[in-house]
Formats: sequence, C-alpha cells, structure tokens
Amino acid sequence: MTTTLTLMPFDELEVDSATRVDVDSYRLSVIRIGDDLYVIGDECSHADYSLSEGEIDTDEMTIECWKHGSMFSVVDGQPDSLPATQPVPVYEVHVVDGNITVTITDEDES
Repeated sequence: MTTTLTLMPFDELEVDSATRVDVDSYRLSVIRIGDDLYVIGDECSHADYSLSEGEIDTDEMTIECWKHGSMFSVVDGQPDSLPATQPVPVYEVHVVDGNITVTITDEDES
C-alpha cells in the first residue's frame, strides 16, 4: 500500500533547517538543505529523541541526534557515528502545488 501525505507549505520551511511534522501515525523530520528536500523518520534509532532538534551538516548531508551525537545521512538514513547502529527510515518527497508531500510505502515501514 502507498500513502501520500501533505506535510506543510514549502515556503514555510527555512533553508538549512529541520522541522518535525506529526501526521497520521507518522513522526517525520522534514529537512531543507538549499532548495533540496529530505524526509526521514524523526526518531533516533538509538533512543527516542527527535532528530529535528539536531544540527544539520550541509556539507556532509547529515543530521545529528542532539542527545547522544549520532549522525544520520539525510539521503539514505544510515548512521555514520555511534551510538546508533541502525538506519532511520527515508521517504520519497515532492513539492506539489507549493506543498511538501511525502509518499510512504509498505516497504518503508518494514
């Protein structure tokens, strides 16, 4: 099954920032680097902390968990520093009529 969700207007997301969006049963981190968008699961895979509250490294394309310092790729969700060892989910994102939308498939949730 595929679900498409509208998250927020594109122009409300600041450049080089992350914003937590809770929609339906999903907790998502919407990340804007320049004009590029990324959506990942907002929960650190090491512990239940919001990734949207962490620092973004625009050169490395990562977001840091503010609590324990794990860095996650915004492109593929893979951690590149401990203590996290498991990736976070990554979702397909688009801008449709000025709004950020995300597509979630059953495979994303497994």
